[in-house]
Amino acid sequence: MARPGSEHPTELELEILKVLWDDSPLPVREVRSRLETKAGRPLSHSSVITMLNIMYRKGFVSRKKEGKSFLFSPKLMKKTVTSGIMEDVLSRVFDGSSSDLVLNLLETVDLDQDELAEIRKLITRKAKEQKK
Repeated sequence: MARPGSEHPTELELEILKVLWDDSPLPVREVRSRLETKAGRPLSHSSVITMLNIMYRKGFVSRKKEGKSFLFSPKLMKKTVTSGIMEDVLSRVFDGSSSDLVLNLLETVDLDQDELAEIRKLITRKAKEQKK
């Protein structure tokens, strides 16, 4: 029995979206080339076109015919995808507790000084917005 579909992109779909968010529209061969560079291993043309067609049917990407090829572009904005995934993690893993999520991140991930400074700035900005 097939598992139910997810509203979020799979790991491979997310990798394809990252390629397309960086640069689009792209033909299949270019998407494949960039995925191969990231993965460090060869991927078959048919596997990549199959994934892109599945993503097209799911509404994750759009395609436009150009000559004998299709050019693919993301239909989903990166912020929409990341927000949806974070809301899902927040709900399922942290029972809706934003502070538990942030504390877990701070305790489990090695952050450099620049990242910590950026987090401090965001917290300060959010605190100021709350006071308004």
